[in-house]
Amino acid sequence: MDLSDDNKVHDGPFVASVGFFDGVHIGHRHLIKQVKEEAKRLNLPSAIITFPVHPRKVLQKNYQPALLCGYEEKLDQLGTTQIDYCISLPFTPELSRLSAREFMQEVLKEQVGVHTLFVGYDHRFGHNREEGFPDYERYGKEMEMKVVQATEYQVDGENVSSTKIRTLLKKGEIQQANSLLSYNYTLSGKIVEGYRVGRTIGFPTANIRSWERYKVVPELGVYAVLVHIRDIIYEGMLYIGTRPTLHDDPEISVEVNIFDFNADLYNQSLTVEFIDFIRPDRKFDALDELVAQIHKDKLLVLARLKSKK
Repeated sequence: MDLSDDNKVHDGPFVASVGFFDGVHIGHRHLIKQVKEEAKRLNLPSAIITFPVHPRKVLQKNYQPALLCGYEEKLDQLGTTQIDYCISLPFTPELSRLSAREFMQEVLKEQVGVHTLFVGYDHRFGHNREEGFPDYERYGKEMEMKVVQATEYQVDGENVSSTKIRTLLKKGEIQQANSLLSYNYTLSGKIVEGYRVGRTIGFPTANIRSWERYKVVPELGVYAVLVHIRDIIYEGMLYIGTRPTLHDDPEISVEVNIFDFNADLYNQSLTVEFIDFIRPDRKFDALDELVAQIHKDKLLVLARLKSKK
């Protein structure tokens, strides 16, 4: 449901929560579960109100957000939670200037029709995010909106957050990141022309240009992946790095060797699903050393993929 034209929502009143929900990880899902349970108790529809563009990107044009998922992917993941409604609220400079009380009254109450608002344990909204939960609760009473502070979700004594997951990905700790996401991290993109070196050493690769320019690219290295092409899933070995054995170009390349596949993929799209980290990127003294290592990598990748089935 899109609120880009200042239209009112007529399917409420709702039990809802508002936020960016990057990654829709297990902490988000814990919050959404509370929204759904209260909605069921009150016999009202449940809703998540989210933004198509990162709020900070709207306010700072040069800001480069590091995202766990693009907008369409976020909507897909929100769909897996069985929430009744996902309401898209464009974040604008005008919206950013609203105080928390104005946002609750003019947007959440009057435009969306929120009956009960769940606020994440660390979530703040309104101009400069100056106020906190006690303020939201007080404003809610004044406008007859129930405001509930959601319980937090911890793993090993730590709160689950999008920032934590980004850090894990940047360290190559894929299995931990996947467990906090509740699904395997992915990159999707278009296959573009590469250096064509892979095919000369027996490992042809498809070079991927991500559709989502701000999506987090994990740590440089070799990964065990599953490759989704036109509804068929293949096993594969993904490389992220600067190809230091071949040249001194600092540009990062993302390329995948798809096992048991030899069709032309140029200008087509695919999605790689990260299963495990195999080794970091490194420079070899000679090309034959690199080739020997890639053979070892493939055996490790096959073993990791088999263990995950």
